[in-house]
Amino acid sequence: MVKKASPKSPLITDSVKAFVSGGIICAFAEGLFYVFSKMGLAEKESRSIAMIILIVITAILTATGVFDVIAKHAGAGTSVPISGFANSIVSSALEFQTEGRILGTAAQMFSIAGPVIVFGCSSAAVYGFIYWLIK
Repeated sequence: MVKKASPKSPLITDSVKAFVSGGIICAFAEGLFYVFSKMGLAEKESRSIAMIILIVITAILTATGVFDVIAKHAGAGTSVPISGFANSIVSSALEFQTEGRILGTAAQMFSIAGPVIVFGCSSAAVYGFIYWLIK
């Protein structure tokens, strides 16, 4: 019943849009890395600053509602890990903003991203333990 009611998605068009938009985001990040590297920063510092800038830009675009417009047209391309993660955190924080800063924004900020953080930390701990056993 859901399949009948749902409009058909143009798979090729959506795939191309996602590929191009994700590529633009990644190329922008590489451009930032290149600029910071040419400024004399170390590789690790350049990558960190580029990622921080992407997170801040995504947070600002999400808070102003621009990210949703971009995501509507770009599709899955905006879910590049760093921008998608920043969007999920800011979106959930904004959703509960009316409930106050502590019980709304702060408490609900990690409702979507929280499981990802827990899974990532748990996986890292298991991987580290296995690596320690092998070494």
